[in-house]
Order: sequence, then C-alpha cells, then structure tokens
Amino acid sequence: MVLEGSSEALCPPPSLELRPSCNKSQPSPPLCSSSQPHDGVFPEEKEPVKYGELIVLGHNGSLANGDKGRRRSRLALYKRPKANGVKPDVIHNVSTPLVSKALSNKSQHSISYTLSRSHSVIVEYTHDTNTDMFQIGRSTESMIDFVVTDTAGSGGQGQGGGVTGEGGGGQSAQSTISRYACRIMCERSAPYTARIYAAGFDSSKNIFLGERAAKWRTSDGLMDGLTTNGVLVMHPAGEFVSEPAPGVWREISVCGNVFALRETRSAQQRGKLVENESNTLQDGSLIDLCGATLLWRTPAGLRHTPTLKQLESLRQELNAARPQCPVGFNTLAFPSLAQREIVDKKQPWVYVNCGHVHGYHNWGYRKEKGPAGPGGTAPASTGERECPMCRRVGPYVPLWLGCEGGLYLDAGPPTHAFCPCGHVCSEKTVVGWSQIPLPHGTHAFHAACPFCGTWLTGEQGHIKLIFQGPVD
Repeated sequence: MVLEGSSEALCPPPSLELRPSCNKSQPSPPLCSSSQPHDGVFPEEKEPVKYGELIVLGHNGSLANGDKGRRRSRLALYKRPKANGVKPDVIHNVSTPLVSKALSNKSQHSISYTLSRSHSVIVEYTHDTNTDMFQIGRSTESMIDFVVTDTAGSGGQGQGGGVTGEGGGGQSAQSTISRYACRIMCERSAPYTARIYAAGFDSSKNIFLGERAAKWRTSDGLMDGLTTNGVLVMHPAGEFVSEPAPGVWREISVCGNVFALRETRSAQQRGKLVENESNTLQDGSLIDLCGATLLWRTPAGLRHTPTLKQLESLRQELNAARPQCPVGFNTLAFPSLAQREIVDKKQPWVYVNCGHVHGYHNWGYRKEKGPAGPGGTAPASTGERECPMCRRVGPYVPLWLGCEGGLYLDAGPPTHAFCPCGHVCSEKTVVGWSQIPLPHGTHAFHAACPFCGTWLTGEQGHIKLIFQGPVD
C-alpha cells in the first residue's frame, strides 16, 4: 500500500526565513501564492525550531539585484507546521513506454530510473511524518524552496558582491545548475539532523533519471543514481568555528550515498563508494551545485558569528580610530554596510602585497621595462602600483567590509583582507577560507574569497592590514 504525501506541506512560507539583506531593499513578497496571512503558524509561546541556514558564496550580504522572495543569498530553514518529508516505499519494474502512465498520479512522489529502452524501475515514495523536505534548484516553480542561480567566480576585483546568472544587464550564459538540483531532509525531532540528497522532485513530484544518467542497482536490490553535473559536498575536517580545516570533496547520490568524485563532473562512471562517510550536514558543510556553492550553518555555529548590528559596531570602531593615509594625511573611513559598488572618497585602499592602507591616489603606476607602449612613445602600464611606504609592487584596491556574517568563523576584529579583492574580516576567517579549495568548472578547484568569489592570489591569499593612526 502506498500512502500519499501531503500537498499542503509543499507551501514553503511558514518554514523559510526571509532574512534582512546587507543592503537596503524593499520587503520581500510572500513565498507562496496564497494571500492568507501566516499569523499563528507557530504558537506564540514557543520559539520556532531552526534547522540551519544556507548561504550562497560570492554574495556579500545580498544578490547583486537584491534579495527577492525565494531568490536570495541566504535562507533559514525552520520546522514546518506540518511534515512534508517522503521516504522510499514500493519498487515497480515496468516497461519504459509505460513509465508516463505509471507516473500519472501527481499526488505520489516517485523516482524513475530508465535502464534501457524497454525496461525502467520506478521507486514510489510515501509520506514521512518524521521529516521536513526543502528543495533547492534553478527553477522558480513553487516546489523549489530556495532558487539558486549561477555565481560568477574569479571575475574582476573589488566589491562586486557576486553576480547571478539571471536578471543581469545582458544575456546570461547557459546555467549549469539543475532546475531541481537537490533536496534536504530534516528530522523534526531533536537533534534535528539534516541530510542532503541529489535531485529534487519536479511539479509532478517525480525525479527522472534518463537512459544516459549514471545509475545502478545496489547490493540490497534497490536503485541509486547521480545527476548530470552532480551534487558535491565537503564536510569540514574538524569543528568549523574552532579548528577550521578543509575535508575532502565527495559526490552525493539521489539516495544520499557518498561517493568519490567522478573523473569529470558529468562522467557516466561513478566514483568509489565511501562507506565511512554520510550525507549528514554539519556546521560548515559546503554544497556545490556546479555553478553555485552553498554553506550550511547550524544554529550553534551561527552563535559564533557576528550579526549585522555587531558588524556595524566593528565598522564604527574602525572609523573611530581615525585611520589616516600615510601620504596625504587625510582621514579614512569605511563606508556604510548598505553601500555597495560605489567607492566613497574617504574609503581606505590597500596595496595587497604589503598591507599598507592608504587613501585613493592616481599615481604610482608601475611601467613595463622593455618594449614601448602604443605609438612607441612610452612603456605600457602594468596596472600595478608601487607602495610609497615600502616600494613593493602589486594590486591596489579599495577595502570593503565583509557584511555576510554567516561566512565569518568568529566575531573577531576585522584586521585582515583577502587578496586580491580587498574584502576585510577577522584573521581566523581569512585563514580558514584561504585553505578551502572550491570547485570551478568540471574538475578544477581553487581557493576563493567567500564574499565575492574572486580567486585568491599570493602566498597566503590574505594580508594583515597596516593602518596609520592620526598624527595629532
């Protein structure tokens, strides 16, 4: 007997937090088409249970065009008023031409594995009263709780804040993120364990793995498979906030099993099963969807990170110290956290190869030695600057405070900056992230700034900032 899942539980608003963005934007619309108010969803005397939060790397507090509805840079997952989880129930072996007829029941969740043109396996899922399900993907359909688009990595220097693959000024490149990329199942009872699975159910509550998809029968006679570009997960090797150290990137299957990476991202041959690792998310787990990387933070881990109010206090403390340009002697000031992309005239700039902080100046360009520039009149400029304090040559960029608190590893003072982008945060945060290789393309990995996605450069990928105090 197959039990039908609850369609009411698929409406996401009561369990998804619309967290205020770093930049000032209009209130986000409801996540569901229903016009009914959500007052009273949770009993007033009880605090709603938060499973954790997902943060998209490469966005410094909000998407480039602002957070709107289910498309945002950060989302909290709360316990739903009514469970909407599902679990495997019945397996059917059917003729492939009859699959569409077998999947006609739109109130029943199922996964279809096409083994050949004549043979398919359908696994029906039944309602699970003990779990909540949250789906992530590129699709804007209502069954997707968190809409994620491609993040531009290693593109340009400076603030940027990350760029989405949709909603930009021009035509975006074809996305590599699946419309129904993955799903997270959270246990409704303590300790509220969260587990991740590749692929999400579509509007017909189906997951379809075609003939070319990597799939196989397991030793116990069940089915499993991988999505086209895969869902990669890396759990931290130690405690994310106390001893940050990168783990090993693995691939998660449709049924939540853990495998070594394939030779290339979309290869049909799966990697080796890793039996001593699980799909259970922990504080600091990274989820890569081939186009965007998400960070999972637990409520316990988030207690170690600064809030927006605390970040604003740190900014004011920096400015209260009245740092000065050692050459122009003008007072420098970090701009408001809400200010994005526009460089303020008092904004501090840094030579990323030495860490000396200055005000902006348009001199000090390094000239190429050797061949003449255009027209044969003078050597061409390299775009790098020579620091007037120590004469070291390197990029010269504005400093921006990292205002996505969930990416911090502690609430320490903002004394360091990532190279070469200039995002400022605590020493522990820059040291931790500079050790983490993030996926890029089909098989490349590179450490990057978590606030903007720029690839890190230099020996360490970060620099200690050297401020000069007021002379009076």
